[in-house]
Amino acid sequence: MTSETKKKTSEYQKSTRQALISVSDRDGLIEFANFLLRQKVRLIATTSTANYLQEHNIAVTEIADYTGFPSIMGGRVKTLHHKIYGGILARPKQDQEVMAQHAITAIDLVIVNFYPFQQTIEQGCTTSEAIEQIDIGGPCLVRAAAKNYLKVIVLTDPRDYPMVTQVLTKHSFNLPSEIQFNLAHKAFNTTAYYDSIIQQYFKQHMKKDTQPLASPEYLTLPFTKKQNLRYGENPHQCARVYQDPLSTTAYPSLIHSIQHQGRALSFNNLSDGDTALNCVIQWDEQRACVIVKHATPCGVAIAKTASEAYQAALSTDRQAAFGGIIAFNSTIDADIAEAILAQPFTELVIAPEVTQAALTLLAHKPNLRVLSYGKLPKSSDARPAYQYRSIRGGLLAQSADNITDLPQDWKLLTTQHPNTQNYADLEFAWKVVRLTKSNAIVCAKNGQTYGIGTGQVSRVESVQMALRKAKEAKFDIRGAVLASDAFFPFRDAIDLAARAGIIAIVQTGGSKRDAEVIAAANEASIAMLSTAKRHFLH
Repeated sequence: MTSETKKKTSEYQKSTRQALISVSDRDGLIEFANFLLRQKVRLIATTSTANYLQEHNIAVTEIADYTGFPSIMGGRVKTLHHKIYGGILARPKQDQEVMAQHAITAIDLVIVNFYPFQQTIEQGCTTSEAIEQIDIGGPCLVRAAAKNYLKVIVLTDPRDYPMVTQVLTKHSFNLPSEIQFNLAHKAFNTTAYYDSIIQQYFKQHMKKDTQPLASPEYLTLPFTKKQNLRYGENPHQCARVYQDPLSTTAYPSLIHSIQHQGRALSFNNLSDGDTALNCVIQWDEQRACVIVKHATPCGVAIAKTASEAYQAALSTDRQAAFGGIIAFNSTIDADIAEAILAQPFTELVIAPEVTQAALTLLAHKPNLRVLSYGKLPKSSDARPAYQYRSIRGGLLAQSADNITDLPQDWKLLTTQHPNTQNYADLEFAWKVVRLTKSNAIVCAKNGQTYGIGTGQVSRVESVQMALRKAKEAKFDIRGAVLASDAFFPFRDAIDLAARAGIIAIVQTGGSKRDAEVIAAANEASIAMLSTAKRHFLH
């Protein structure tokens, strides 16, 4: 090292601490900047941030003056300079000589948050407007600072200013290494989330003819924590709920719902509630009610009024309804509230809206959770596009089961034809069975479930369960219909249904014994239709 370089190095070692600031979220910035000035920290800022600080009488050097290089291309290039990145990435011992040679001064704090890409697309914008909100320099600055976290304090969240102020004051402007490491982790988490939001936006706007590119090698999912939950599936498990920031209120969701009363939501509440919501919103014209227990329907009905639908759904299986979740596709009024209160125990009630009179009544059970998810969209296409499920060591991903099955597309397999009422009952049962755990069987009549068989290891056992539950509820099964979420592998289930008085069946078809199954239906004068579409739900 030459004598001249040594002299320069000595001068730079004595330099005042420096903080680089470039923020779009300015919450708490003035207080934190004043604290830094009191600590004799020199402030460097990008143009808009510098203007904001100057408006509040805070001494700051604009970044173009610091680097000697102007902001160009409408602000697209302003921080990408060796004096900036050299100051952030420099190592105290290894890089002193090169810093002196190139007049680079160390930067000790990087305070950055990014262009509001997410907020821009949430408000609605063109693709070109969205692209202009993709921050380039910000994530680069944050990543550089986080890489050199032992030397550089990196702050991406204004909520951390008070903590950092307190700790820096206590430790004479030296953060403990574990705090610096944690801030670096948060910084990388922030950049990863920001990039994932952008890639998800691009994915949503891909043209249909580029679908071969729609299955990327890497899966990145942007989710933000909405809240901590009371516990997971069991009390010893901690749990949180995260929301997809690119989902909107275009489709109903418990994530975006309002909780009016009751204890904090649990993992199971949301899991079961999602099943209830997915089921009940299938009906647009009729008033519908579904009662769910352990993530599968135990009673579903449609009627002229929500109150009638509730009573019919409840009558399917009153025992299973104890401690269940009730969902409606219409407003809860005082009459429905009174009916719910007449039952011993309900975990959660879900509806698009709840009247004030109903809320006043339901408040008599303060532990009862009551959620409203808002008015239903008119478009049946407003649904989540993908489903995910964790497994040990990985994640399963699939497109959501959003296909619409219409009776006019079903194939008649038997000589016996269903009548108009049979078709209506079959369509109702089919909507219920696709939201019921496999092997799933639904027995229904007049827009009401009579018995539901679910979760059995063989289909005939599910048929036995559905018919048994219908008999226990004292329904007259004669003239009822049956829906199966997959094909019948043997004729034994058809023979059971025939003896019980079932007159029409809808199933997927596709078994190698279809001919045998169809023959059993013809022998019993049962109308049988095939959807050719399976709806397993595990």
